[in-house]
Amino acid sequence: MDISTPMRSDVKEDTPDLLAELRPARDALYDWKSSCETWSIEFSPDGSWFAWSQGHGIIKLIPWPLEEEDLRPPSCTAKSQCHKGPEVKRKGSLKEKILDCGQIVWSLAFGCTSAPAGWKLWPLSRQDAKSSETWLLLATGLSDGHVKVWEVHTGRLLFNLSGHQDVVRDLSFTKNGSLTLVTASRDKTLRIWDLKKDGKLVQVLSGHVQWVYCCSISQDCSMLCSAAGENVVLLWSMRSYTLIRKLVGHQNSVVSCDFSPDSALLVTASYDTTLILWDPYTGEKLRQFLHVPLAPDVDYSSVEPQLSALRSVCFSPEGMHLASLADDRFLRVWSLELQEPMTAAPVTNGLCCTFFPQGGILATGNRDGHVQFWTSPRILPSLRHLCRMKLRRFLTTYQVLALPIPGKIKDFLIYRTNY
Repeated sequence: MDISTPMRSDVKEDTPDLLAELRPARDALYDWKSSCETWSIEFSPDGSWFAWSQGHGIIKLIPWPLEEEDLRPPSCTAKSQCHKGPEVKRKGSLKEKILDCGQIVWSLAFGCTSAPAGWKLWPLSRQDAKSSETWLLLATGLSDGHVKVWEVHTGRLLFNLSGHQDVVRDLSFTKNGSLTLVTASRDKTLRIWDLKKDGKLVQVLSGHVQWVYCCSISQDCSMLCSAAGENVVLLWSMRSYTLIRKLVGHQNSVVSCDFSPDSALLVTASYDTTLILWDPYTGEKLRQFLHVPLAPDVDYSSVEPQLSALRSVCFSPEGMHLASLADDRFLRVWSLELQEPMTAAPVTNGLCCTFFPQGGILATGNRDGHVQFWTSPRILPSLRHLCRMKLRRFLTTYQVLALPIPGKIKDFLIYRTNY
């Protein structure tokens, strides 16, 4: 496919602008196949760091924002910042760091918590202790089944968690600062770890019969979603670690999932080329988005369906948009209110995508180890949507349905309509 082919005319907005591109500083001699992919990228919750799995077992931790000269299309810059060496001074006291994991890195996740007084695991200097209000960790899932957890500001290895028997395909931290970590593996299990108790294994969740591709914890820390190759999505309780329900609707492996910022919605992406939006409390399928071809000059009748298979999906910070990557070499941005993508951009061999926590920027990683940063829609949420999100952070779907309010308002609050 020619990725320079223009977007389809019914895509609603302008193509996202490419802000910057980072490339691994690696000699061609060492670029062996199947180990150079960027399988995972993540922004820290406060937006101060960007973690990049650039292949070859290497993680680069980059202070955000990038320097001004990097926020231009790659053709405008003589060198990408990633060629400046393993540790480069950035704004303030933050420095780039290189973490050598020793194995192919398949997944990344940031976790943060306040620093308890006298916590013996992570001693800081007095100066650092005064300036740092939170501890920021980075968990890395590796091809040998291990999970290495690093302290971001020092680059120090804190834990090397073992137990999985195959690739750790995805990771997710609770958002409440408890430092509970969920790991999903090709060994068909999920494991729950308590990092505040020296990385203690809390629970092993078994229920999938195929590789587990992805996991996601809801923002309110009440639910865990996991998905695997058997076409079903499992929802677990994060309080009792028991299975709540199965979500059935996809026709092929489900490879990516994400909860909305108010925990009221769950989106899943599958090799069957569809995104499905679910109500995780009831299991109701609210909407389905189909990845139809965007390049009009390409004859898709001879293209195998898996060539448009989805790879990644994520919610925007304000909960009004979705971003998805597919094997048809396009990044799409969707509105929850529309069946067609709002905008799209050509991304060659994209594997993962994520939004900047404060919005306005999308990052994508691809098979060549590159990372690209794109503009994303900046839309001021309506007062109705802000009120809905505020309410849904505290009310389940069943609690909304029990409210003595008009039916149309209930439908809006549970995302059945865009009233």
